[in-house]
Amino acid sequence: MITKLKDHTAREKYKALSRRLKPIPSEIRRTMTTDNGSENSEHDRLRRELKTPTYFCHPYSSWEKGTVENTNGRIRRYIPKGTSIDSLTDENIAWIEHQLNSTPRKCLKFQTPEEMMQKVLKVIQKGRMSQETTLFSFVQ
Repeated sequence: MITKLKDHTAREKYKALSRRLKPIPSEIRRTMTTDNGSENSEHDRLRRELKTPTYFCHPYSSWEKGTVENTNGRIRRYIPKGTSIDSLTDENIAWIEHQLNSTPRKCLKFQTPEEMMQKVLKVIQKGRMSQETTLFSFVQ
């Protein structure tokens, strides 16, 4: 998910995360991991609202949130470092998000994130997903 924020406040980040994460079934959003930046100071409110445990990375330990760092690198292919995101429209951001979600990934055995999400949602709808089910259960 990529969302353009109006400003860099904790309140704005909370509103964006709440809006984007609420529609996702709780079986998928099992945990959240964040860093200790001030923009994450509303984490407890979000945790309570979504009923999702929150964990924090150690300072200067980007490897503790490897998926985020990998995704940031992928986003930089479309938005080079130093480019102001303010110059992009919501449509531009949605297009980049679509591109990322429709690109096959080696870690998903060359399925796209969108294909994987559809598989997981079907299992959830059939009521066959347990707390022990992992992403690797779906990669075939």
